Amino acid sequence: MKPATADDLAHLVGALELAPPAALQEALRDAGTTVDAAAFGQALVRREMVTGFQLERLLKGERRGYFYGRAKLLYQIGAGSFARVYRAIHRDTGGILAVKVLRSRYSNDPDKCRAFRHEGEMGQLLRHPNIVAIDDVGEESGTSYITMEFVEGQTLRELVKIRGALDLPRALDVIAQLAAGLEYAHRRGVTHRDLKASNVIVSSTGEAKLVDFGLAGVDESGDGALGRIDQPRTIDYAALEKLTGMKDDAVRSDIYFLGTIAYLVVAGASPLKETRDRNERADPQRYRGVVPLADRCPELPKDVVDLVSRMINLDPLERWQTAADVRRRAESIIARRNGGEGGEAPAETAVAQKGSLMLVESSPKAQQVLREFFSKLGYRVLITENPQRALTRFASTPPPADCLVLSTHSLGGDAVAAFNTLTTDPFLAAVPAVLLLGSKQADLAGAARSDGRRRVVQMPVQTDDMTRVLRDLVAGSA
Repeated sequence: MKPATADDLAHLVGALELAPPAALQEALRDAGTTVDAAAFGQALVRREMVTGFQLERLLKGERRGYFYGRAKLLYQIGAGSFARVYRAIHRDTGGILAVKVLRSRYSNDPDKCRAFRHEGEMGQLLRHPNIVAIDDVGEESGTSYITMEFVEGQTLRELVKIRGALDLPRALDVIAQLAAGLEYAHRRGVTHRDLKASNVIVSSTGEAKLVDFGLAGVDESGDGALGRIDQPRTIDYAALEKLTGMKDDAVRSDIYFLGTIAYLVVAGASPLKETRDRNERADPQRYRGVVPLADRCPELPKDVVDLVSRMINLDPLERWQTAADVRRRAESIIARRNGGEGGEAPAETAVAQKGSLMLVESSPKAQQVLREFFSKLGYRVLITENPQRALTRFASTPPPADCLVLSTHSLGGDAVAAFNTLTTDPFLAAVPAVLLLGSKQADLAGAARSDGRRRVVQMPVQTDDMTRVLRDLVAGSA
């Protein structure tokens, strides 16, 4: 029943536990019982006791759809053909969440509900900085839902639509981040099957995160050009695999569509015609008619063109074979552009006399000094600013470098914490590492846990001493 009076609405809000009883009664006293439900509702919105989204439902007399698990919906932030997405608040912690709710038209479809929940549960197993984390999967009043990490930012599609092509350093960073997230998922047997720019969220701090793992809809045509589809994936994936003769080529199809995202961020336009028409999306010409990146953007460096072009090669055997391959090549290009590898030489020709190091340091000035120092010792140097991202890289196989070097110069205790994680995480136990303490940071040494594979070094240090430390660590891990 729709509430007609302020008292009716206050009773409904209280019964649904959308607002504290005391605050609700105070608002009712201030408004007066003669006010109608709509006017009182607007007063509650002004007091931030309910949201406009909640009020719209309340005035219709809706008693469901406000809570999913411990999440209270605030307002809708996105919608697709399969589900709607809401910003929500955790009832216990007050933390902000995103909640994906299966559309009501699918609530009576056991297969859709089962697929939605199964893939959500699979997503719960993925914990990576470049994948939006799923927290809870459940059902409320007959409707399936998934609660997940809320990322303050915008989709990559929106970002490029507003700004055009990203500047090259940022574009390469986004590509490397997404490849790292995809690599992590593939190692755990999870493919995405719906990679596109609208399924990438770029946070306000620059982190790129993949979303909607495994939630691609199943092509239900069962006929036509694509034939029967046995694996859940979008029609785009099915069309590509039909064209290339590689059925259910999950990993390399993910790499192809990651390549379309990479093309978008460096060129400002998608390599594929963007359309909602199913027939056009299934047309092989959509894939055969891609404008070569070198023609569209002749100013791009050759190594960047080669990176992206190989991702979208129509021959699956000529494509990058793993996301790890893509991530390593992108990081190598980033390192060379930062001055560590000397110009545009292909990665295969970059010869490291003694091995490679990954340096974790956020200060550009300190990065340059340390890069020059280790390069003179004969090591190839990769750089990242984020200790957690470095740990994620070293949890992969093969590792990105022979040794991890964590600098406390600008990272302080964060570098120490990452260094200590190496001794407690079984996936990182074999990683050789050096913790570099600044000349005035000797006090951090007491918090660091060193062992046979991990050494603490106080700067400044003699080149012979550092050479000896690295030689022992790298040799000991071989």
